[in-house]
Amino acid sequence: MMKLTGHAAIDEAPQVVAEWINLICEDLEWTEKGRAYLLLAETLQAVRDYLGVDEAADLAAQLPLILRGVYYTGWNPSKTPMHPRNKTAFLNRVSEKFSKRPLEDPERAVVAVFDLLRQKVSMGEIEQVSNAMRKPLGDLWR
Repeated sequence: MMKLTGHAAIDEAPQVVAEWINLICEDLEWTEKGRAYLLLAETLQAVRDYLGVDEAADLAAQLPLILRGVYYTGWNPSKTPMHPRNKTAFLNRVSEKFSKRPLEDPERAVVAVFDLLRQKVSMGEIEQVSNAMRKPLGDLWR
């Protein structure tokens, strides 16, 4: 890998995003990386909007550089946490971005992103995020 800046978080950022997308593709047995990226982005932003401002920022601090930018895109902290905050509303929010080719199993797709976050984010942060979610949405983190 070429060092552009000498700062690992910047130089390795595209590879880290590619790794996360590849892991989602593997988990869901998808070949379309653009679809996996859309799932990752929409799920991250839905999680962000279901959290209070402080918890949303705590989670963002543990995301890779580029994904942190994706996470914050379009955020309006004054409107969080959003309502309703139930599992159905969450799955519908993520699913609506897949109108051209709907997700076969939205819950399984979201769980794939949650599973990835469990691998990449500290367990303490995952516990805080999952506890901030209302049941049964919080149960998808387990």
